[in-house]
Amino acid sequence: MLRETSPVDEKVNFGFIILISSVAALGGFLFGYDSGCINGAIDALQKAFGASNLGSGFNVASMLLGCAAGAFMAGGIADKFGRRAALFAAAIMFGLSAFGSGIANDSLTFIIFRLIGGFAVGAASIISPAYISEVAPAAYRGRLSSLQQMAIVLGLFIAFLSNWLIARAAGGASQEFWMGYDAWRWMFWVELIPVGLFFLGLFLIPESPRYLIATGREKKAKDIMHRIAPDKNTGQKVADIRKTVNRERKPKFSDLINETTRKLHPVVWVGLAIAALQQLVGINVVFYYGAVLWKAAGFTEGDALMINVIGGIINVVSTVVAIGLVDKWGRKPLLLTGSAGMAIFLGALAVIFGTAGVSETGDLQLTGPAGMAALICANLYIVCFGISWGPVMWVMLGEMFPNRIRGAALAVAGLCQWGTNFTVTMTFPILLGTIGLGGAYGLYAAFALISFFVVKAIVRETKGLTLEEMENG
Repeated sequence: MLRETSPVDEKVNFGFIILISSVAALGGFLFGYDSGCINGAIDALQKAFGASNLGSGFNVASMLLGCAAGAFMAGGIADKFGRRAALFAAAIMFGLSAFGSGIANDSLTFIIFRLIGGFAVGAASIISPAYISEVAPAAYRGRLSSLQQMAIVLGLFIAFLSNWLIARAAGGASQEFWMGYDAWRWMFWVELIPVGLFFLGLFLIPESPRYLIATGREKKAKDIMHRIAPDKNTGQKVADIRKTVNRERKPKFSDLINETTRKLHPVVWVGLAIAALQQLVGINVVFYYGAVLWKAAGFTEGDALMINVIGGIINVVSTVVAIGLVDKWGRKPLLLTGSAGMAIFLGALAVIFGTAGVSETGDLQLTGPAGMAALICANLYIVCFGISWGPVMWVMLGEMFPNRIRGAALAVAGLCQWGTNFTVTMTFPILLGTIGLGGAYGLYAAFALISFFVVKAIVRETKGLTLEEMENG
């Protein structure tokens, strides 16, 4: 076991630690931005490519297939080539995706570049937090690791803000903007700015000492560790890491089978359940289709994009609250509270949208009070998700699996989460065209209610428990 030191015992180079953690967290920022930037471009893409509802759904959801592949393969890539090299590769793929998505003139080209971006998103979602946890001193690891989640929601917010500003300046996402190109293209190209910062920043950070020790470069690892925490215990820390590395082996999926019952380990089923339910409550319909959703509810494109910005701010604030509460309230109470709140507000949205009038063109017509009620309920739904299932699901997946199955279990749970994300994202345009907003939100409300009873029945509180206690309890 690695020895941990307290802040009093360990001297650290805070400036250097903040630099390397912030650069790595830019991978999370791009994760959030790449996920959110398509929000304001969906209708414009459908017009530009002449896509059907099914085609429009795949234009949005295609990235998530890349995400699943990237998350599934990222660990092996980082172990073979190094964390820093893998982050460089992700930065290049982010840039290719942002530029290529903006120059696409048909759905196939667009989908190819979104798949590339999705692979980068999936890889960054695994490698960035792993890198931060490996370079951060033990006493500060939790707070520094929280930079990743904050970076993701900030990326979403900046994407929403950028979309709104561009569409407002151009007069609409389909209208001509700078240099004769449509506004929706610039929504993707703006991402090249943080991509450039991420790529250049990677030249300033070192390789993970843990990876260096695993590949026999202990002197270089010791130099980096001494720069991070210049104390007399560096040699002992290197020895501790060497012992851990020597005991490790690559995870195998056969590890997920309980040796006694010969069935899938119960804790893996729990992980799969919470990974899937985080998406089945429909949160990414708001993040990916927010502009389409609110336009379908009768708002103008400009108003719909502004609503996205407000939702992004609320999501950031809610995440800050969750980070402060997760170690005080516990994981399970936050999940239960979030599930109950989401079920209530999604149910209210289903009623509001289901009883709204319809115009001659088929669009919903919300009266003043109904429109305001829908806005309030939608934002309260985001609050409930942001303080619970958004960050807490990832916290639990990182804690709940015993050491011997963690690698394989995380790969399977991550694949399930991204796969469910793809399914929900792909089906929303179809639901919108068949059962309407009311029916779609009624379905998400049902899953929110189911999530409450699933958590109550099978999820154990992980706060304060060791992995052995969770495995044997």
